[in-house]
Formats: sequence, C-alpha cells, structure tokens
Amino acid sequence: MNRLAEKRDQLLSILKGYGSLLVAFSGGVDSSFLLAMAREGLNTNVLAVTAASPVYPEREIREACDFAATLGVEHLVLQSKIMLQTDFTVNPKDRCYICKKSLIEDLLKIAGRRGIRHVAHGANIDDLNDYRPGFTAAQEMGIKAPMVDAKLSKNDIRRLSHQMNLVTWNKPAMACLASRIPYGTIITEKNLKMVDQAEKVLSGLGFIGCRVRIHGKAARIEVGSDDIERIIHQKTRSAIVKELREIGFAHVAVDLEGYRQGSLNRALDP
Repeated sequence: MNRLAEKRDQLLSILKGYGSLLVAFSGGVDSSFLLAMAREGLNTNVLAVTAASPVYPEREIREACDFAATLGVEHLVLQSKIMLQTDFTVNPKDRCYICKKSLIEDLLKIAGRRGIRHVAHGANIDDLNDYRPGFTAAQEMGIKAPMVDAKLSKNDIRRLSHQMNLVTWNKPAMACLASRIPYGTIITEKNLKMVDQAEKVLSGLGFIGCRVRIHGKAARIEVGSDDIERIIHQKTRSAIVKELREIGFAHVAVDLEGYRQGSLNRALDP
C-alpha cells in the first residue's frame, strides 16, 4: 500500500471513531473531500452545515448544496450574522478569528441540539504554515481537524479527490470575500459585492483562481503568472476596465507579481 492510501485509511479510521459528525462545509476542495470521506465512514451519521453571508459568493453556496445532494448527506444552510458584528466589520488583523469563532458557536449549538458528538473542519497540514487565526479559534473551541491528524496536505487531498471522482478535485482555492479587503478598511456589503462582481467578470473571461483586491476606489487584480500577458492584452484590458468601472471602481490595476495566497497579510507586523 502506498503512502497516500495509508493516509486515506488513517483518515477513514479517525472519522469512524467519531461516531457522528457535523462538518463545517464551505464547498471547497478540502471540506468537500472531508464530507465525502465522512459519508463513507459514518454513513448517515453526518450533517453538513454551510454558512451563508455577504462575505461568501452566492455561487459557492449553490455549489455546496449541489455537492452535498450528490452525496446524499443532510445539509443545512446557516444564515450567518457576522456582518452585524462591528468587531468583525472594522476589519482587524484577527478578523478571521472573530468570524470563525462566531461560526463555531453556531455549529456547536446545532450539534448539541442534534446530539452530534463532534464538529470538524477541513484544515490540512499546509494550513499550519500560514497565518490562520481561524484555525486558532477552531483549536481553542475543540473543533476536530481530522485531515491534519492524518497528515494530509492540499496536494494529497486533490489527488485523493481525483481518485474518488469528486468534481471539486481541481477547484481553485477560495477564500471569503473579506480577504480581498485590506486590514483596517471597513467591510461593507457594498465593497464585498463590488469584489464579487469584479471576480465574476474575470471568471467570465476565463481567468481561473483570480483575485480582485480592493484599495479605496482602485481594483488590484491578481491572476496566475501565466495569465499576466493575456490580461494586459489591449482588447482584454479594455473590456475589463470598462466592466469594472461600471461596477464602481475608478482605477483598475494588474499586480505584476501575480496571484499570491494571503497577499494582504504582508501588511501585518512580522
């Protein structure tokens, strides 16, 4: 048996040991794989819960619903009230901690009402090497991270998802829309919507896994390094500028460094 198969078996053993499980399900690569494995290991003793809020693109919620339905897993969509919390909307550097803690409090209440023993999220070992205040909140509140325990990396999860024919195996990494707004800039439904609409424009032009960071009235576009030459082509550039100005951006820029996960974290103190 190869090492990847061993990790899969270890994860399955961990999940079976829970007896019942609520999965914090965003619909991304990691949580989708975790949900599929939980369904395999625990049969119907699994509940998926997805948070809906202006900080999450609506298309991500729809895709999460569709995926859970294909697995035959019971799925709840929780209406998050995180935008009503001023300690979140003022956008401090521990924004993700505040959001995750609020979400986990709701998940634990649901689990308690349903008699579910454990709550898990889709963290993997790569998350241990990045600034992840949300992961800290999950640890503090006793949320399980079975894929960390099984020492699964992002690449492992994609490979196993591919083997299982999960539609999410090559899905681009996704983070909440608040991650496009620099720390200290107030998070509003308006600027979240502007970012979402701008990224839909880029996606419609074939740019996969792109980001639009908002800086005042300026949009800073990050695409993969292989796409930079294509996005600055005159015809494409003109179309993007036109669309983003209609959305409300006064200036449109392309970051020549390309897409970097968590690029706004550079503003944090070392």
